[in-house]
Amino acid sequence: MLCSVVILNWNGADMMRRFLPSVLEYTTLPETEVVVVDNGSTDDSMAYLQALERTPQAQAAHLRLIRFTENYGFAAGYNRAIASMNSEFVVLLNSDVMVTADWLKPVLTYMQQHTNVAAAQPKILSYRSLQVHQEDSSQPVTFEHAGAAGGYIDKLGYPFCRGRVMSYVAPDNGQYDSIAKVFWVSGAAFFIRTKVYNELGGLDDKFFAHMEEIDLCWRLNCRGFELVCVPESKVYHLGGGALAYDNPRKTYLNFRNNLLMIYKNMPQPQLCRVMISRFVLDYVAALQALLTLKPRHFAAIIRARIDYLRMKRDFTQFRRKNLTLAKQSYPDTISRRSIIFDYYIRRMKE
Repeated sequence: MLCSVVILNWNGADMMRRFLPSVLEYTTLPETEVVVVDNGSTDDSMAYLQALERTPQAQAAHLRLIRFTENYGFAAGYNRAIASMNSEFVVLLNSDVMVTADWLKPVLTYMQQHTNVAAAQPKILSYRSLQVHQEDSSQPVTFEHAGAAGGYIDKLGYPFCRGRVMSYVAPDNGQYDSIAKVFWVSGAAFFIRTKVYNELGGLDDKFFAHMEEIDLCWRLNCRGFELVCVPESKVYHLGGGALAYDNPRKTYLNFRNNLLMIYKNMPQPQLCRVMISRFVLDYVAALQALLTLKPRHFAAIIRARIDYLRMKRDFTQFRRKNLTLAKQSYPDTISRRSIIFDYYIRRMKE
């Protein structure tokens, strides 16, 4: 088997009905399959999927279902499923992604031709902006927050993308249509060699959700692999399919897991300086949330800081392992700039 497209579902029957048909229609390369992994759903997801499984379109795309009896979260759900795959490549595809014709071929071809590329992503555009554009052609299609045209992190551990900096997403004017080496690829449409994924232990299930794909990409970078965005392939991501962007739970997980990721992977010479800076900046963010009348987000940031300190000791052995196995401790795809300074002080958006 060449490639398994793996979609994790949890109570997402509406998303399945809305987006899975495009995946089945356009996942037509030989030796590919679509695998939907149900993460202990309690809605009518399985009834819909089992009925869909019998249709000619699903059979042509080699749709296969895996059902778990409980919700293992994003990371452990994928790890359990991918451990059983025998394909050369897997694609971790969010359930709220609409794919386009021939979306697999450019990425897989590039990875087959460049054997040191361990992971890749397509260009990820906003599904919402596409809908607006279809109603009013003067409105641009924009990049999507979670991945855009390939991800990086700055020297303080803040993620950003080609086409997305902080909350700003740029219109897609073809400015990022070149293949580019990146630091991280998006979990919304994450292509990776199956053997490498399993050898590195996959996604860290202690994160539960958010930042775990960037953590995995950090390990890939340090082990000497390359990661790329191949924008000839494009998909449209709804975003917020599991947790809305303004959900305090998302705020909590993003802050907590970002700190854990930095602790796991950043070499000691940089770690102390970064953590001092992040202590200040995280509490500035908490204060901003309080002053803008978002008390639940304020509480989420404070709790994230507290839980990071509580959980840090559990990650010490993983930090030691990561640093020991690293072929390069500080990858050149980490920006030497501060995206916070560039965005808020210099007003740079791209």
